[in-house]
Amino acid sequence: MSADLGDRLKSTRKRRGLSQRELANNSGVSLSLIRKLEQGDRAGVRLETLRKLAIALRTRTSTLQAGRADAEYADAETSDVWEPVRRALAGLDANDTIDEQPTNAGVHAAYEALMPMIDEHRYGETSAVLPALLCDADALTDHEGRAIRARLLSMTGWMLTQNRQFDIAAMTLDQAIDAAPERGIAVGAVNVLVWSALRQGRLDIARELAVKWADDIEPRFSRATVSQLALWGRLWLYVANVGVRDNSPGETEDALSLARAAADRIGHEVLYDPNPNRLFGPVTVAQITGECAVIAEQPSKTLAIAESLPTTVLSPTAAGRLRHRLDVANAHTQLRQHGEATHTLQQLRTAAPEWLAQQRYARDILGTIVHQRRTLTDEMRELAELVRLEY
Repeated sequence: MSADLGDRLKSTRKRRGLSQRELANNSGVSLSLIRKLEQGDRAGVRLETLRKLAIALRTRTSTLQAGRADAEYADAETSDVWEPVRRALAGLDANDTIDEQPTNAGVHAAYEALMPMIDEHRYGETSAVLPALLCDADALTDHEGRAIRARLLSMTGWMLTQNRQFDIAAMTLDQAIDAAPERGIAVGAVNVLVWSALRQGRLDIARELAVKWADDIEPRFSRATVSQLALWGRLWLYVANVGVRDNSPGETEDALSLARAAADRIGHEVLYDPNPNRLFGPVTVAQITGECAVIAEQPSKTLAIAESLPTTVLSPTAAGRLRHRLDVANAHTQLRQHGEATHTLQQLRTAAPEWLAQQRYARDILGTIVHQRRTLTDEMRELAELVRLEY
């Protein structure tokens, strides 16, 4: 990878007729970092940095990236919390002496009972309950049982991705797709798999998977159910996410337009899965439009969108809603409105502290605030501790 990135960067820069210093001036990336990258030192290079270089070089981020991931894996403390779940998924703690055979109704009821924990992002409690439930779900083999097991595995894959357990999450989501007795249930897991790839910075993989499945399930609007429209529209929102990170603004606008058409057809926010975080509708599309804007360094547009959104929304603690508040904090940071950014982060800390602690995005925002300010407030220092900002 080190040779790939260095060679690609140097070759593209030369073909654009730019010196290293000119590329540094045009991109905002330091000259010293550009020199290191071209010499094969890729330590610590971020997707955001590659995107800035790609914009200056008028190429795609993925052209420079060459398949490189940008994942931040879980710290030891988080990994320990999810160890029992990983063991259950691997079949290491299966109970061969069960007195009573699990039933579809019993597993489904236990699955439904998890939803308040998931809605409130109580990861410690959820990880304690999941192992026994996953073992029980393995015993369900009929059509209804497979549907329950697939949804449980999909939700587990979502939780593992949220907690940066990317490898086991991918395996779990593959199992969910395989277990699903219906395409609609499988697409729910595919959506999580696309999001997981995107969260790791695997842009080409995320794009290919999202477009393939969006094409496969493209609904006929006159006949499509709300769930079909939502699953299809959500995939296009991921394509928009990929496009803005990959310096492909046309792709981003096209994907947002398709998602917006599905949302307008539905007309309101809907849950397309029992997981309270799986939302789609006009508000979701507006929030992702705001996310794309802040990634493209258009913070005023993001703040204008946030201001226009309704204050009462379905599932206010859904991960997408919380992520939107991070976009707002980032927009304030880009405008050097540090007090407003800190206030937004403090609201997130109150609403979902376990969720916030797992967000690399929050660390990036606070890292920027630390870099920009001469002194920090007590709130800023406390938030930096919560999200485990290293420097």
